[in-house]
Amino acid sequence: MKIDDVDPDYETVKIDQIGIIDSHTGAVVFKDESVEFTMSGFSSEVANIIYNFLEEKRDDPPTIYRLIEQICEENELFLVKVKIYESGDIFRANLYFTGKKDLVFRNFRASDAIALATYYSIPILVRKSMLKEIQKK
Repeated sequence: MKIDDVDPDYETVKIDQIGIIDSHTGAVVFKDESVEFTMSGFSSEVANIIYNFLEEKRDDPPTIYRLIEQICEENELFLVKVKIYESGDIFRANLYFTGKKDLVFRNFRASDAIALATYYSIPILVRKSMLKEIQKK
């Protein structure tokens, strides 16, 4: 499967809500028109970073995100999408880059992948088996 091929096992979602459960834990709710997915268990620090990116506050990203940005610029690569999936009891992500050549970085922290996707305004895809149908009222 090529990077730009549609994967029938994944659905593109948008961040509907981002928040903090307690002083150490963040949560995010993804939605599209008919499904939703809630992910928690990542740091409240990353939740704040995602929130700031959603609010267009991108002037001072964390060092690790600037490192990724610099590596991409030096190698003429562009992050084009992230895919979120479950691996045991944790959420992981694959990051898809295009440019001089196509690259897929596998099995990274889902929360950082979501932050990068938000920073670059690129699609976030979630495995369909993780989505729940939204109850119509």
